[in-house]
Amino acid sequence: MTTRLAVALAATLGLAMPAYSIAAPAAAGQAAVQANPFFAESPLPLHYPQFDKIKDSDFAPAFDAGMAEQLKEVEAIANNPAAPTFDNTLIALENSGQVLDRATTVFFNLVGTDTNDTRKKLQADYSARFAAHRDAISLNGKLFARIKKLYDTRSQLGLDAEGLRLVEKYHDDFVRAGAQLSDADKAKLKDMNAELARLGTQFSQNVLNEVNASAVVVEDKAQLAGLSDAQVSAAAEAAKSRKLDGKYVIALLNTTGQPPLTNLQDRALRQKIYEASINRGSRGGEYDNTALVSRIMTLRANKARLLGFPTFAAYSLQNQTAKTPEAVNAMLGQLAPPAVANARREAAELQAMIDAEQKAAGKPTFQLQAWDWAYYSEKVRQAKYAFDESQLKPYFEMKNVLENGVFYAANQEYGLTFKERHDLPKYRDDTFVYDVIDADGSQLAIFIFDPYARDSKRGGAWMNSYVSQSGLTGDKPVVANHLNVPKPPAGQPTLLTWDEVTTAFHEFGHALHGMFSNVKYPYFSGTSVPRDFVEFPSQVNEMWADWPSILKNYAKHYQTGAAMPQELLDKVVAAAKFNQGFATTEYLGAAMLDQNWHQIGAEQVPAGGGVMDFEAKALAKDGIAYPPVPPRYRTPYFSHIMGGYAAGYYAYIWSEVLDANTQQWFRQNGGLSRANGDRFRATLLSKGGSVDAMQLFRDFAGHEPQIEPLLEKRGLTAGGN
Repeated sequence: MTTRLAVALAATLGLAMPAYSIAAPAAAGQAAVQANPFFAESPLPLHYPQFDKIKDSDFAPAFDAGMAEQLKEVEAIANNPAAPTFDNTLIALENSGQVLDRATTVFFNLVGTDTNDTRKKLQADYSARFAAHRDAISLNGKLFARIKKLYDTRSQLGLDAEGLRLVEKYHDDFVRAGAQLSDADKAKLKDMNAELARLGTQFSQNVLNEVNASAVVVEDKAQLAGLSDAQVSAAAEAAKSRKLDGKYVIALLNTTGQPPLTNLQDRALRQKIYEASINRGSRGGEYDNTALVSRIMTLRANKARLLGFPTFAAYSLQNQTAKTPEAVNAMLGQLAPPAVANARREAAELQAMIDAEQKAAGKPTFQLQAWDWAYYSEKVRQAKYAFDESQLKPYFEMKNVLENGVFYAANQEYGLTFKERHDLPKYRDDTFVYDVIDADGSQLAIFIFDPYARDSKRGGAWMNSYVSQSGLTGDKPVVANHLNVPKPPAGQPTLLTWDEVTTAFHEFGHALHGMFSNVKYPYFSGTSVPRDFVEFPSQVNEMWADWPSILKNYAKHYQTGAAMPQELLDKVVAAAKFNQGFATTEYLGAAMLDQNWHQIGAEQVPAGGGVMDFEAKALAKDGIAYPPVPPRYRTPYFSHIMGGYAAGYYAYIWSEVLDANTQQWFRQNGGLSRANGDRFRATLLSKGGSVDAMQLFRDFAGHEPQIEPLLEKRGLTAGGN
């Protein structure tokens, strides 16, 4: 299997770092080749990783040998005496770095989903070395000269559209990585990249360590009133695992809001959990991230200026579909006022319920606070729609949702079928592996499902690739979805919330994007599209979660198998726009914070002690500061923007504009059908990054994107929700 050199360049630019697999380095001895699974292509189906043979001690030797081998390959390309051609330069680069890619693919995927002390140390030890390795390639003057020659004569090379685009993208990546800088400025850039890599690793490890250290210990079971028996048991198990027998532990997720706040009746405990969450990374101690934030933002601003851009946002957005900070600001600014207005209307409803409830109990009322929102919004939901999450969860057993919901929708839309495998090795026993069979009966991919939260797993939900499709090599995809569903005690069913159900559909949209890839060059494979486009297909896939024929197929009681009553089904659909003022406002708060940090120069970045003051002023300036609805992420634990989404967290709502237009197209053209699915697959999902992203949207939808469908979808039109 092969990779693209641009993976390395993308990591240099601060993007996510996927990788692909391959051949043993010539420099490695035979004994090392036989002992280390990364030095040979996996013999398993579709080159699925040999998780049972991979040891942590295998990574460093593969990293070292892989980097050495790739540098030899790059030097051979750069110093080739023959005139540069598409094959001897770009295809050769596409095929370079095979062992390094195989090792880093597995390593970084495991760091995200199941890290440990050894992996954390490796990540810290190698972050700067990887940055230096990427710079050694992207700042190689002779190599860039060959690429520039191809770029300057690209119209004469006789290439097809995908080949021509590959030439243009390689040239753009090298320029953006600093290939045209002076030697002195290249040296400065290398130092910046090395420090950014080190600090980024430290930030992410601090976030994971503190989210575990900040878990709230509860002494008295009575304080857990409102939680289900399963949730109480899980809290007891969490305490036992920390050697706190007889107590209860509420673990945190890496978001500001925490799921138990929806049900906990004890207001003081709700406040304690909320404050433990929102103060992470900013209260001093070994995990305080404020000084790191200040240094990272300063380095990014200086890097952007060195590369000829006024701010890091201007640099980052240049090759996205948004193109400019002004375009992002205009879109976010258009959404913020109606979002906050809706949130205030929602808050008035919650306050009315608080007042009535306190009056009925003969107690003085209190002002709605952020830690009250989830609890009282659930009560309002019950009052408005006469159902709550506890009524829904028995109908959403996890594996049934996956197989008879997520997979069933893919079958109805694309003709896919799925067969669970038990013969392939796993990195965790509580993951699931499936063969994915295409409509013509051929194998399309292998899919890994990793649903459960654990201390060794980062927060959130995501998709990654272990093997990416390429016509150049004949590789087919191996992709994985990761959720953070609390694992129930042994013998108990895993029952999902509605949010977790929609998250499963969302992440599978990413998986489909990876699995349907049908491109020649690895550079363009799967989700290798602009960051503000990548969320679009996954958001479209969410629409099938409450599509009547799909919902009826999987919303079955886990004990009796009885279908969810139609009345409850109707209420789920009717409640789709409920609480959207809150949801949109908390998201926009984070997205606008991201832009504020990345639209300033180095001289405007506050010192560590001023980070939280900068955040407060930025939210107030943008009209998004509303205390009952804090940002989804605050700066010191905003992992997205310290990694691949720097100046890019807006991408979710930007993509949702395209998603809302696409959902409208599906509804106007007959909804869920093979014909519509095949069109979406053929015109968009299969193309990866081989065609301009906005052209892909226009090819599918037949028009430019419009914002009105998004406003309607989120209930942000006049009159609220």
